[in-house]
Amino acid sequence: MDFLSEENVCGQTLLRLVSRGNAIIAELLRLSDYIPPVFRLETPSDREKYTLILPDFTYFRNQEYYDHKIDSVTELQDRDEEFRENHIEILGRFYQAFESVHKYVVDLNRFLDDLDEGVFIQQTLETVIFNDDGKQLMCESLFLYGVMLLVIDMKVESPVRERMLVAYHRYSAGQASVDSNIEEVSKLLRGTGFSSAVTAKRPPNYPEHYFRRIPINETFVDMVIGRLRSDDIYAQISTYPLPEHRSTALATQASMLYVILYFAPEILEKQQAVMREIVDKHFPDNWVVSIYMGITVNLIDAWEPYRAARAALNNTLEQGNVIEQACRRVSKVQRLNAQVLKYLKEGALVEDYVLDHVPKLMNCLRESNVIIRWLVLHTAESEPNISKFSFQECHSVSSVSMENKRVQLVRGQVLAEQYNHHHLFSLLVNTGQFEFVLKEMFKSMLSRKQLKWEEYRREGSERMTELGEVFSGVKPLTRVEKNEHLQAWFNEMASQINSLSYDDSTSAGRKIIQLIQALEEVQEFHQLEANLQVRQFLADTRMFLHQMIRTINIKEEFLIQLQLIADLSYAWKLIDTYTLFMQQGIKKDPSMVIKLRATFLKLASALDLPCVRISQASSPDLMSVSQYYSGELVSYVRKVLQIIPESMFEILDQIIKLQTFKMKELPTRLEKEKLRDFSQLDDRYQVARLTHSVSVFTEGILMMKTTLVGIIKVDPKQLLEDGIRKELVKKVAYALHVGLEFTQAKTKTSQELVQRLGRVAATMDGFRRSFEYIQDYVNIYGLKIWQEEVSRIINYNVEQECNSFLRQKIYDWQSVYQSTAIPIPRFPPLDMVSVNFVGRLAREIMRITDTSTTSYIEQMGTWYDNRTRQEVVSPKVFEQLERALGAFGLRGLDRFFCFMLVRELQKFVRTLHRFCQQDKQLQRMIMEIEKSVKPFASVPANAFKLYQQASQKLARVWPFYLDTVMKVGQLQMIRRQITLQLRNSSRFDSKFLVNALQCFNDAVITDIEAHYKDPTIPYPGEDNPLLPELCSYLETAGICDPLSKIYVTTARLETFPLLTFLFTFTQFPKLAYHKSVGSMVCKKPVDPLDGPPFIVGTLTLIRQYHTDNLDKFIALMGQYVRAMVVATSGSKDKSADLPGDVINALVFLEEMINYGKLPRKAVEVHVPGYVFDEFRRQAPKQN
Repeated sequence: MDFLSEENVCGQTLLRLVSRGNAIIAELLRLSDYIPPVFRLETPSDREKYTLILPDFTYFRNQEYYDHKIDSVTELQDRDEEFRENHIEILGRFYQAFESVHKYVVDLNRFLDDLDEGVFIQQTLETVIFNDDGKQLMCESLFLYGVMLLVIDMKVESPVRERMLVAYHRYSAGQASVDSNIEEVSKLLRGTGFSSAVTAKRPPNYPEHYFRRIPINETFVDMVIGRLRSDDIYAQISTYPLPEHRSTALATQASMLYVILYFAPEILEKQQAVMREIVDKHFPDNWVVSIYMGITVNLIDAWEPYRAARAALNNTLEQGNVIEQACRRVSKVQRLNAQVLKYLKEGALVEDYVLDHVPKLMNCLRESNVIIRWLVLHTAESEPNISKFSFQECHSVSSVSMENKRVQLVRGQVLAEQYNHHHLFSLLVNTGQFEFVLKEMFKSMLSRKQLKWEEYRREGSERMTELGEVFSGVKPLTRVEKNEHLQAWFNEMASQINSLSYDDSTSAGRKIIQLIQALEEVQEFHQLEANLQVRQFLADTRMFLHQMIRTINIKEEFLIQLQLIADLSYAWKLIDTYTLFMQQGIKKDPSMVIKLRATFLKLASALDLPCVRISQASSPDLMSVSQYYSGELVSYVRKVLQIIPESMFEILDQIIKLQTFKMKELPTRLEKEKLRDFSQLDDRYQVARLTHSVSVFTEGILMMKTTLVGIIKVDPKQLLEDGIRKELVKKVAYALHVGLEFTQAKTKTSQELVQRLGRVAATMDGFRRSFEYIQDYVNIYGLKIWQEEVSRIINYNVEQECNSFLRQKIYDWQSVYQSTAIPIPRFPPLDMVSVNFVGRLAREIMRITDTSTTSYIEQMGTWYDNRTRQEVVSPKVFEQLERALGAFGLRGLDRFFCFMLVRELQKFVRTLHRFCQQDKQLQRMIMEIEKSVKPFASVPANAFKLYQQASQKLARVWPFYLDTVMKVGQLQMIRRQITLQLRNSSRFDSKFLVNALQCFNDAVITDIEAHYKDPTIPYPGEDNPLLPELCSYLETAGICDPLSKIYVTTARLETFPLLTFLFTFTQFPKLAYHKSVGSMVCKKPVDPLDGPPFIVGTLTLIRQYHTDNLDKFIALMGQYVRAMVVATSGSKDKSADLPGDVINALVFLEEMINYGKLPRKAVEVHVPGYVFDEFRRQAPKQN
């Protein structure tokens, strides 16, 4: 029974285990890109905030101390709970990955125990290890476990993973107590002392002690090492028959042997004979090993601490040997490159030539790939900036301190042998193209193999039949006499050719050779050479028979062999060393993309390494693993080809400068004499030349054709568009980041804001114009791309800025606006409060419209300075905002202000409820005051004195009340202006959309009102996106009223209307009604009070509670006005006017019903209408 057959339980168990190992490594690599930075505790801020709630394994020794420390401080408790809510999902994902490593080694040990105990019938450790498939899987199972441990230590450093495991243990206590594995997982993955820091040194006995934390059967380890030492377990020698290629043929098992030797460190340290054998067989001419998907190791460093290994490797590293190996390979680069280029010439690789010279072509490819592999590995720097998960990034597994001097010396010896990066890169690219052409030709020939074979057979048979007819005398042919023997012979040949079977290729091949010999003999013995036409027929038939033999010899084994030879998995990360060469080549000649496409496909062969076992096991992990590695490769393709959009934008900058500063706009009428001045031929030629350059770049990338990279289809048109989007996003985001940076001086005006908005608007206009100009030349929808990407940048930055208000943060990997292919760049904060330009701009607007320094005039829609009476912020500023940021920017600012508003309201509600519910004395005081003013329809005795005494008793409440009301009012006034600007611009730019939205909104509101009257009428459910999406459209078009919305949910508070009334009563003396501005202003410029924000803030607060509260508040205000009117009318001075505070109260009420869009009757119920009609006339004039 085949070891991998479905009926073989032993083989399937081992195959599934190895498949799982590959999937685990892919998951670890995927997760390593999503480690929350806070777990590293790199910044002083993070250390100060999270050291106590993110302990390492010291937590397990002092668990009570840490828990008590957190529980004893409310702020720490809140922070801990917030951290749990934000990170429990990613912590769970990491723990599952860590636990899967532990389960893997446990399952491996269980499988070995089952083999020893005879659970698998007729299978023992010995029989499995000597089976061809069995020994491959056994070696891979141990090798993958070692790779997992190394990847974890590389990608998730010791302190980080300890903090993660402790955090998961604390936050998932219930699950952790049920799942006993967490203790074992923690023991396996506790800190090793390994660090990727530049100054760190290799820990002693690393990684062998790390590998021995969970013991593995020593006999199994020894037998695996034995097989790897002695056998060619993957049968690669047949693919690389030359002795000098043996180390390349055994490279896969050499990398496995390197990892597995750490499970038996005594061999590395003591067994010199074994190590000498290993080095002589696997490392006679190489010392840099590719382990797994780009993880590379330099043995000079890695084996430095081990005596036997170091001594064995010294033979390879002898100066003479190093120079000889380097010289031999470097000298072949240009020769091979010339040979490959010769094959790639137009018309060189035709089918006949390829079929006749397969061995020669294969030898060229084999030699080229061997040279490329050796030079790429042995010339790579030990600390390149290319690798996301290369041991070389961490100075191998051996040392992360200064690079080993011997490594430098040996590498220097290699580079000294006239080595040239450009020549090697050229060979790599040309070899990739050569392989691609050959592969496509053979695929085409294989797909047409049977059809071609049958066509050649039919043609040969027809030729023989026709010759038979010629010699029959029936079909006259010049100078051919009738010959019955030849007629019968040719007819027999025709039937013999027809009888050839495609399915039995072996016997058909022998028979074809016999037929060819017979045709040669008949031509010679029967003296048919004299007749040119007969001779031609015979030659054609022999040619068709030869073609049949060639066609039979086209086999799929060639493609398999080509795939093995073309392997580039060792350069999965090192290929980035050549990115600059690729980009320079594209910039010089965009058609180079065609060759690079072949290189990318060659690199895609690396996906076979992790996916082949997963595919054999029919594991559901295949799609996930393939998606990850394919995504990584596509990201690299995007990175290389990004040079095209970058170059296009550089050219666009030049075009825009020419159009803006040099090109004159043609007038509608032009005098003949001035035609030459306006022609500007040189400038127009420059624009045309630059535009052509852009078109050439576009044409270059479109030459790439649609390509399947791994399992992801790469469309060059989409790739170009994504690249343009990425470059646009990078430039726009940077322009906004730099343009909206404000100085920190306390005394400054709005002039800086206006200037910066003007510069940003000019920059954005330049980008927009460049897109309009270029869109037709590169065949893209410029306006669509512009709007989508600018809105994404704004929304993303708003989202990140709003994270400071959210308990559960939105991280980049969760954001709907962030993208892997077209990432929005993040810049370091420029101040201590804001995260990005959205926060800086919003807080700058808040600062210059501060109610303590400015007054808002409703009729002008403008803020004025209290002292100088100068205009500070007018509607023109909001127009400038729209020009700079667009409608998306205004909408984003409004959303951010809304978050600020909600925070202020939530803080107010919590504080007020705490005052009213926890302070019993305050509760009794408010109840007594409420009894005194009830019923609201009456006028209490000594009303003014009563209100005054009540407000004095509650004096400690008013400061936070005033602070909240003014902040809320200021935010609401700014939001009203933003809404007004959005409404005006949308009506001007898209009136049909606005009208449609207005009608739709009215119709929906009518239906909702009808539903509440008759519940049988349908109403949009929670899962119906109609209302949220309509609301988003309405807010973007400015069809909304910020003052009419409810922002927070509140508990019922009976005394809230009375408290709010008393608060407003205390503020009236600080205000004065100005007829000239039609509103109240602050009497003293130093008071943080302004009429419109005061009214709007109070109205917004009241509207967060039940609607009854607004009615009660108006009733209390009416009671106050009536009481003061009665007191005034009862005075001895009959001509006395209303007091200023009463006028302020009436102004407050009138403006509140205007802002709140309340019916006038709501106030006239409590205040007579004639009082409203007369109070403005009695208001005193103000200077």
